Amino acid sequence: MSATATTDDREDRDGADGTATNGSVRRAASALLAPRFGIDPRALAAFRIAVGLVVLGDLLFVRLPGVRAFYTDAGVFPRSTLATLYPPFESASLHALSGDAWFQYLLLGVAAVAALSLTVGYRTRIATAVSAILLASLHARNPLVLNGGDTILLSLLVLGLFLPLGVRWSVDTMRRAEDATESRRGTDDDRVLSVATGTILVHFVVIYAINGAVKFQSEAWMDGTATPRIFHLEQYIVWLGPWVANLGTTLVVANWAWVALLCGSVLLLVFTDRLRAALAFAFVGCELGLAATMRLGAFPFVMVAALLLFLPPRIWDRLEAALKTVGGRDPRAVGESIGSRILAVERAALPSVPVGRRDVPARTTVRRLGRVTVSVVLVCFLVAVVTWQLAGAGFVDSPTDVDEIEEASWSFFAPNPPDAYWWYAWEADLEGGETVGTLTDGAGEIDRPPDAADTYPSVLWKRYGTDLRYGGDAHYEPLADYRCRRVADDSTYDGEPETVRLYHVEQPVTVDGRVGDPVADLRLEHDC
Repeated sequence: MSATATTDDREDRDGADGTATNGSVRRAASALLAPRFGIDPRALAAFRIAVGLVVLGDLLFVRLPGVRAFYTDAGVFPRSTLATLYPPFESASLHALSGDAWFQYLLLGVAAVAALSLTVGYRTRIATAVSAILLASLHARNPLVLNGGDTILLSLLVLGLFLPLGVRWSVDTMRRAEDATESRRGTDDDRVLSVATGTILVHFVVIYAINGAVKFQSEAWMDGTATPRIFHLEQYIVWLGPWVANLGTTLVVANWAWVALLCGSVLLLVFTDRLRAALAFAFVGCELGLAATMRLGAFPFVMVAALLLFLPPRIWDRLEAALKTVGGRDPRAVGESIGSRILAVERAALPSVPVGRRDVPARTTVRRLGRVTVSVVLVCFLVAVVTWQLAGAGFVDSPTDVDEIEEASWSFFAPNPPDAYWWYAWEADLEGGETVGTLTDGAGEIDRPPDAADTYPSVLWKRYGTDLRYGGDAHYEPLADYRCRRVADDSTYDGEPETVRLYHVEQPVTVDGRVGDPVADLRLEHDC
């Protein structure tokens, strides 16, 4: 045998060994990363359904009742005020194109259809994009009625654009099944592992982890008094909250348990299988506890929706088996039946639109460039959000005004919960000389409501009142005009209002409840 042939054989063996080694490294990396940064397709489907329902519920039960008060020119935050206080938002919001109620109802209707489409997985990516755009526009129209849950929900929708949310339990699944060009459908055991799955999981854990780190530095949270104090903030406490507020020792234990859970949230990215499921369910239980005791809008349900992404295949296998036992049918068969009916309606309404996707050839380099671009965008998104949260928590310096960052951050009663609850009162001088309003009782004392939560007709009013605490005249003047109109339209009052006064009233609290008398602060006196 020649020397040349021997050399060639050796190179072939080396190449084969190198390929085998690379394959082993990839398999080892996948075995390490997939259980931690991969997401079960059924978890993605459950997340899609949950987020769609949260958006739909928020639109119908939170935003819709408050359209005239918070999103029209006849309400407490007209477009002129938006343009004065938040010029970039006024330019960016579709909802700011008109101040009429009919236009807001129209956009809410479109958003509701998109949310429903997202829930059933019909044209999932388009539905996700429309939901994200309209939700961002709605948020920009009135930033004073937002809380952390709203911005987290928006961030999840944006990240959802890069995830295969329609891969299971969706109408789109039927669409792919009928597409003759698609040869691979996958199995339920295939985790989706990508930069996008890693980004959304890390993003969510960072929210909890930074919140835990901030609380860990708080004296109130460390000595166990924060949670008992929070449960005496009456503007938040509803439903089971007043009963829980009397469980002093239990609340102290819950205080430390919650801090420990938050600080251990990074283990969601370390644990796998049963341990990860147990930790995720612990967070779910806490979030549902918040929903049952506090008026927080969609926030707890947004967090529960995101926690579904952490549940391992074992949970979904058992869930599908349980549903099959209870219902007598395979959940996938039920989904396919519903999907087939929706597709049949689509064919009848749009016969010229093909059901299957067109197989458009794409060059490998273009596809690779697209994947690299998406990866870079996601990494930049994650870095920006983490930096923003670290700045809001005071861990890094930021050129942005600290107060603005703290208002927008996801701190959630950190580092220290308020030491008072508050409500708003008003007085109006009528033409006949009579003074009416809600500030004082018959004895002339400040009228403290039996329950401060009752002074806010809805979640939006509570959020608006919270942000209004730090506002100036530009914030209060539209509210004063709104109050003038309401008094003028109220037939129980004799005469038109001449002057309206707005008060911010605070009641100090400790871990034992109210302490001292409420203090009223005149914020604005306004001529009607």
